[in-house]
Amino acid sequence: MLIGCASPEFELADGSKAPLDKYHGEWLLVNYWAVWCKPCIEEIPELNELHNIEGFNVLGFNFDRESGDRLRAQATKLGISFPLLATNPISLFEQKQPGALPATMVISPSGEFHSWLMGPQTKAGIISKLQASH
Repeated sequence: MLIGCASPEFELADGSKAPLDKYHGEWLLVNYWAVWCKPCIEEIPELNELHNIEGFNVLGFNFDRESGDRLRAQATKLGISFPLLATNPISLFEQKQPGALPATMVISPSGEFHSWLMGPQTKAGIISKLQASH
C-alpha cells in the first residue's frame, strides 16, 4: 500500500525509521509478542533464525506497547535479536490488532498484506507455508 509517492515507514524502537521499500522482494513478518506469553517466548529463537535467512525479515511489536528501557530489558531477557517497532504497523496494512498471542502478520515480497499466522510458529513451518503460497 503506497501513500502518495512515498513509501510508508516503520518507526523502530531505536529511533530510526525503515521504509517499507527496504523489504521489497523479501517476506516481512511482524511478530506481536509479550513477555508474559509462554508460546511467544518459545517461538523467539525460531524467529531469530528466520530473520537471518536471505529473503526473510522479522520485526517485533510488543503487544503491551512497552518502550524505552522496559522494552530493551524485555527483549534482552527473551533473547530477541530482530528489530523492534516503536509503533504498531497494523494501520499501514488496514488490519486489526490481533486479539490473541502469538500472532505474526505476513507481508508479501510485493509489500502487500498476505496473511496472519496465529499461534506459535517454527522457522520450517513458516518457510513451508510461505513457499507453498508464493
